[in-house]
Amino acid sequence: MIRLSQEHFQTIRTHAESIYPDECCGIILGYLASEGKIVVEVMPTENVWNTEAAAEFPGDRTTESKRRQYTIAPEIMLKTQKQARDRSLNIIGIFHSHPDHPAIPSECDRLYAWQGYSYIIVSVQNGKAEELRSWSLDDHHQFQAEVIENIT
Repeated sequence: MIRLSQEHFQTIRTHAESIYPDECCGIILGYLASEGKIVVEVMPTENVWNTEAAAEFPGDRTTESKRRQYTIAPEIMLKTQKQARDRSLNIIGIFHSHPDHPAIPSECDRLYAWQGYSYIIVSVQNGKAEELRSWSLDDHHQFQAEVIENIT
């Protein structure tokens, strides 16, 4: 389970709508508790997907665009991890949007996902953020739906 506030939901939706028709992305900071992952902050980031970023991934992904791919700059991930550690937090997940597609992970999402993280996907239909779902990898590297709880 992952627990987010209404403010966190709104930040994700607003970022997704502002970047549409491209995929948005961002980092989720928080901590693990007995009741699941507790989100403290969602941090929108720039989608830096480009031909150079595509070259870092196996296969020919150079034809993909920001409308169907996202990547967060490695230096942003590292900087955020260090800042989170200073605040006694961790990166507990990543969020991104699926423009004009359902909030269901793609095969590419699965291939590049990291165990232990939550992956929140928001479906953006015609510029309007709609369904928002969370996923996490099981022991067989397959996505399983993760319960989202709204905290106040």
